[in-house]
Amino acid sequence: MVGSIFKQEVAKATGRSWEQWISILDRSVDPLGSHEQIRNHILEEHGVTEEWSEWISVLYEQLLGRIPVGATKDAGVQIGVRRTLAITKEQAWNFLLSPAGLSLWIGDVPPLKLQIGQEYESKEGVSGKITAVVPYHKLRMTWKRPEWDNPSRLQLYFLSTKSGKTTLAVHQEMLDEVYMRER
Repeated sequence: MVGSIFKQEVAKATGRSWEQWISILDRSVDPLGSHEQIRNHILEEHGVTEEWSEWISVLYEQLLGRIPVGATKDAGVQIGVRRTLAITKEQAWNFLLSPAGLSLWIGDVPPLKLQIGQEYESKEGVSGKITAVVPYHKLRMTWKRPEWDNPSRLQLYFLSTKSGKTTLAVHQEMLDEVYMRER
């Protein structure tokens, strides 16, 4: 599925709508061709930048049934990052849910009531609802930027290490497309 963000960006960058690209590529590329062949065709025949040749080919290949990096069968497109920090999981939890911490990943938002069903919206338009809370261990919520068509699911895990540090695992799924994952 290609979302409205990609459709707007590809039209702005290339002067062609996503639907026009599909029509052009359906007529001009071998559906069994490699990723490199499709990307190079777009680059050489249509005067598109390398970056947009890559994006158009990846999302077109998805229409052909190819599965891009980050796409799953059940959770849509996802991305995850883990970082180990030299602080306790309580310190990490308390910082990320403080006004200073929240401003980094949600924006200017009133303090969150950490209860299932609690909705939030920042002044910047990021919105969602808390769906799971295990203090100092897990926070799960829907998370949607104002320009997105659909909300994603965001999960934060705070894991103690044997050395007394904390691994913060951030996992976001149900993204509309791989273009959103990259952004």
